[in-house]
Amino acid sequence: MTEIPQQECRYLCPYCSRVLDSFEDLKAHVLAEHRTEPVPTPEGLIHLTVNGQPYEVKVDPEWTLYQLIHDRLGLTGTKMFCDRGACGSCTVIMDGRAVLSCMTLAIECEGADIETVEGVAATHPLLIEKYAEHHAMQCGYCTPGFVVTVKALLDKNPNPSQQEIKEALAGNLCRCGTYPQHPVAVQEFVKERGSAKNDA
Repeated sequence: MTEIPQQECRYLCPYCSRVLDSFEDLKAHVLAEHRTEPVPTPEGLIHLTVNGQPYEVKVDPEWTLYQLIHDRLGLTGTKMFCDRGACGSCTVIMDGRAVLSCMTLAIECEGADIETVEGVAATHPLLIEKYAEHHAMQCGYCTPGFVVTVKALLDKNPNPSQQEIKEALAGNLCRCGTYPQHPVAVQEFVKERGSAKNDA
C-alpha cells in the first residue's frame, strides 16, 4: 500500500464532495452540514493518488472508479458512453496501465496511482494540441479516452508505429469516425517532442 503522509491526505465528504484536511474535520462537517446523514467511519476508506494529488476517500462497495473520479472528485474529463466497458471513453491510467474506469470498482483502487485526461493535459499539452491540429476529434466526447490510451501507449513505447497505435486504440470507439487521424496526430506529437528534446 502506498504510504501517504497524514498532513497531505484529503478527505472527501460522501454527501457534498467537499474536500477536508482531516478525518476529524470530515466528521465535524457532516455533523454540522448533513445532520440527517450517517457520520462516516474509517471503514470503506481508500487511499489513492489522482494526478499526483493524494486522497483518502470513503467509498461505497458498489462505486466504480468512474463514479469516484467523475462524480466525487469532480474530474469530469473522464466520460461515460456505454457503461459496459465497450467504448473506451472512460479510460484512465492506473499504475501505468490503461483501464476502463466504468468496469473497475473504486474499492479495488487502494494505493493506486491514477492519471486522468486532466493529468495528461497538464503534463502533455502538446499531445492535446496535435489532436486538435490534425482533427482527431469532432464532437470531442470520446477524445479523453483516446488521449489517455495514447499516453499509456507512449509511456511504454515512446515511438510507436502506425500499426501499434491502431492496435492500442482498437478498444476506443468514435461515433464521428475520426479513426484515420489518430495515428497522424500521435506520430506528429512523437516527431515534434523528439525535435524539442534534440534542440534542448
